[in-house]
Amino acid sequence: MDLIDGNKIATDIIAELKADIAALKGRKPCLALVRVGEDPASVSYVKKKEKTAAEIGLESRVILPPVTITQDELFLLIDKLNADPTVDGILVQSPLPKHINEVAVFHRVSARKDVDGFNTVNLGKVAQEDETGFVACTPAGIMELLARSGVDLAGKHVVVLGRSLIVGKPVALLALQKRAGANGTVTICHSGTANLPLLTRQADVLIAAIGRPDFVKADMVKPGAVVIDVGINRIADPSKKTGYRLTGDVDFAAVSPLCSKITPVPGGVGPMTVAMLMKNTLKAYRLSNC
Repeated sequence: MDLIDGNKIATDIIAELKADIAALKGRKPCLALVRVGEDPASVSYVKKKEKTAAEIGLESRVILPPVTITQDELFLLIDKLNADPTVDGILVQSPLPKHINEVAVFHRVSARKDVDGFNTVNLGKVAQEDETGFVACTPAGIMELLARSGVDLAGKHVVVLGRSLIVGKPVALLALQKRAGANGTVTICHSGTANLPLLTRQADVLIAAIGRPDFVKADMVKPGAVVIDVGINRIADPSKKTGYRLTGDVDFAAVSPLCSKITPVPGGVGPMTVAMLMKNTLKAYRLSNC
């Protein structure tokens, strides 16, 4: 069993981006990070993105509207960023307060600056294999992990466990694309799928993104399969300083002996998401300066 080291691959990508940005003339790419409220996970995620941007020489602007901001006021803020020629990418950190419609907010971000890849236009471009669009960061990171780990999906049966717009659907579309590293045959499963273990055991590559801790057991995996664990679940653990431990959607201890390759949690897919956000921001900068 080979462990796919997401930390190492993300570090390699960050180094490549740092070199690319250092070679740019004029202003540097700029990412606007909008965080509403003080959700602890959101605070941590935005700090990580801000730190990584600084590391590679990319400008970041962290905007912290109050948790009481109305949806219309947030729209006005996004409109201002959309119109700002010095801002290349916009990310609105989720979750948002309950009085704000997240989907409407994601759609308000200009497709040209939607480095999170959640705008309908960009999802459509993924389906059309239009490379001018932006791919959601976690699915893009999964494809990079596979490619840089020597996993070619051509002719492989890829089973995606989960159907979210953030991971499941876009990664299925990416695996289907007619391009190098893709060309897989894709099955999408979810919580309502009958005979689920029968389908997951057919996977040459199993991508688990169902959001249930340790859901994928050994009897659900074909020996020799590649397993990509997208889940990040917090489980209460008084022995930890934080009071919890992180686990994925895959029962790692039971499944890893069966696999040819597997991602750990943490240290697998997670680090790739931030790296791909930076890559998307550089892409937005280059498209805006064409």
